[in-house]
Amino acid sequence: MKNFKINRFRALAGSASALCMMASVASADIVHLDDVIIEFSLCVGNDCVNGENFGFDTIRMKENNTRLNFDDTSSSASFPNNDWRLIANDSSNGGANYLAIEDSTAGRTPFRVEAGAPANALVVESDGDIGVKTLNPVVDIHVVEGNTPTLRLEQDGSDGFTPQTYDVAANETNFFIRDVTNGSRLFFRAKPGAPEDSLFIAANGDIGIGTDAPGRDLHIRSTTRTDAQQILLENTANGAVQVRMETTLASNRRFVGTSGGSPVSQINLGDSEVTIAGPSYAADKYAVFNGAGLTINGTGLTVPDYVFEDDYDLRSLSQVQAFIDENGHLPDVPSASEINTNGLNMNDMQLTLLRKVEELTLYTLSQQAEIERLREAVE
Repeated sequence: MKNFKINRFRALAGSASALCMMASVASADIVHLDDVIIEFSLCVGNDCVNGENFGFDTIRMKENNTRLNFDDTSSSASFPNNDWRLIANDSSNGGANYLAIEDSTAGRTPFRVEAGAPANALVVESDGDIGVKTLNPVVDIHVVEGNTPTLRLEQDGSDGFTPQTYDVAANETNFFIRDVTNGSRLFFRAKPGAPEDSLFIAANGDIGIGTDAPGRDLHIRSTTRTDAQQILLENTANGAVQVRMETTLASNRRFVGTSGGSPVSQINLGDSEVTIAGPSYAADKYAVFNGAGLTINGTGLTVPDYVFEDDYDLRSLSQVQAFIDENGHLPDVPSASEINTNGLNMNDMQLTLLRKVEELTLYTLSQQAEIERLREAVE
């Protein structure tokens, strides 16, 4: 027992001597050749003090420049050895406040959070949904902003391509795509409450306006208009309303309206056949114009040159006058109230107007013949 006490005293004395030597050489490293377990908290840094109040901190780094370095010393080519560093704030005077992950080997900072960032600036839920400024993302990427949440797509020219920037954004006024590079033009906009299938592109490239089942390259369908015109073409400038169709078969086809906004008054389709939407929305309803004549739903329509046949029953001018006095419009031409109620079939109207022009020609020729007869009688 005595020898045990002596040996224990000598051990304590040796430890005290070692501590005195450590105190005299403060910069000497302490190397432990075994695991080190600290049951309470650990503070590392020049500014740690005796009696440090850790709160709930388990490890604290405390000094004017705090860095945590991951130095991978793997030397075999088959093992990864990239170094990483966790950085808190710049070390220079006037530098920025942030928390960042640095790729130390490449000298890059792929992740950085600036001080003062709002709550829930970036949230990743357990199912992988990402929230930007929201704690509860409900879709894959959920962005919340008080005014016009925006996604910017910027090509910065770093790969040699021309710089170009677009914004995709939305607010209470519209959803839009903005060409930032070219004067922030809003070349695509959709208003809240727009009807379903306002613009639809099928798998084969057909475009539907108001329909999710376009039957042609461009299929326009409207069921919401309250007036007789189901499709309205309007030019608010002083030019004519014009829809241009081009085909590889022949020359350009176009429909032209007057500058005053009245319905289409001229059809110029060239010599080759071209198909356009007809008076009905049914898939089998269509009109074909070609050099031979007009076909509606497969039935040929006769151009009213029959007016010039000998057996044509031409009303007398007195009969026309009586009809106008009673009805307020030309015979066979629909009145304004009829158009507002039943709509206007442009195919029928074009042929009716042509018939009226031919009838007017007959009246003019008849009047000219009467003038000649009266002249001869006078002479």
